[in-house]
Amino acid sequence: MKKYSLQFTLLSTQELGAGNYLLRLFLPQEQGKFPLMAPGQFVQVAVPGGMVLLRRPISICNACRESRELWLLIGRVGRGTSILTTLAEGTKLDLLIPLGNVFSLEGAQQPLLVGGGVGIAPMYFLAKAFREHGIRPSILLGGRTAAHIVLREELSLLGDVYCTTDNGELGVHGRVTDHPIMRDGTFDRIYTCGPRGMMLAVAKIAEQRGIDCEVSLENTMACGIGACLCCVEDLVGQGNTCVCTEGPVFNSRLIKKD
Repeated sequence: MKKYSLQFTLLSTQELGAGNYLLRLFLPQEQGKFPLMAPGQFVQVAVPGGMVLLRRPISICNACRESRELWLLIGRVGRGTSILTTLAEGTKLDLLIPLGNVFSLEGAQQPLLVGGGVGIAPMYFLAKAFREHGIRPSILLGGRTAAHIVLREELSLLGDVYCTTDNGELGVHGRVTDHPIMRDGTFDRIYTCGPRGMMLAVAKIAEQRGIDCEVSLENTMACGIGACLCCVEDLVGQGNTCVCTEGPVFNSRLIKKD
């Protein structure tokens, strides 16, 4: 897909809880056509104000060509994300968009989507794509507390939502791999994004059950175009690979589990 540098306008910032924020952005008509985007891709956002040099990589949570609207789910973890989540409505944001590869939907009829933290973002976009193809996916969300499991009401409109929490506050007490559907559910493909440990645990179960699994890696990305080599991953049989250009989505069997 062609990549663009575009000026989006911030429509709103919604605090979702546990340090997570949903930014809704709009692309003005004078910026040209709304880019074609697909689940799994991400953007590189320039932080306004000149206090942060490097762009921040953010997964695409939702994109609507009709309304020219883009959603970004951002976890406030440092200076850059703190600035992005406190901007005034109407602020102009410069985005490199869209970047990376995509999840493969073809052939999946009984998908399971597993998300944790801001890794829930691409799961929303993916669930929406499945619904547009007439498939209602199963969606498993994990978090430390109920407050950490964001967008669950929105996701429930797209699929069957299941939850786990570390403190037992919502859903099954434990991690996503403790939920019964991970062992007993019938699926033909599993997709996951979130903390690395969570993704590797999900991938191991998928591989043990003989289910294809795709993971979306969240390696540190400074440029998004393969120039800085910050995001390199040592893949099985492929060696060092730039996640930002060759990923971030990979078959789980390529990811070293040790």
